[in-house]
Amino acid sequence: MSNTKPISNNTETRNLSELADPTGNIYESVKIISIRSNQIAASVKKELSEKLAQFKSDADALEETFENKEQAEISKYYEAQPKPTLVAINEFEENRIYYRKAEE
Repeated sequence: MSNTKPISNNTETRNLSELADPTGNIYESVKIISIRSNQIAASVKKELSEKLAQFKSDADALEETFENKEQAEISKYYEAQPKPTLVAINEFEENRIYYRKAEE
C-alpha cells in the first residue's frame, strides 16, 4: 500500500468544512462516503460468508454443535476490523474514492 495512515476504531471529531471541500457541499460528501461505506460492508459480508460457509455442516439443528476454533478466530478477526464507515471516510479524506456528478 501507499502512504496511508492506519484506520483507528475510535471516534474522531472531523472538520466538516474539510469534508465538504472536495465536493463543495457537505451533503454530497456524506452521500459519497455513505455509498462507499455500503460497498465496503457488502464486500466484507460476502467475504465473511464465504469463509464461514466452509464450516457449514448438514447436522441436525437439534444436535448440540461445538464451537469451531478456526471459525471463532475468523469472526474475531472481522470484528476487530475498522467499521466500513471509518474506512470510507479515510478513503475520502485521502482522495482515493472516484466519483462524478450525474449530468444535469
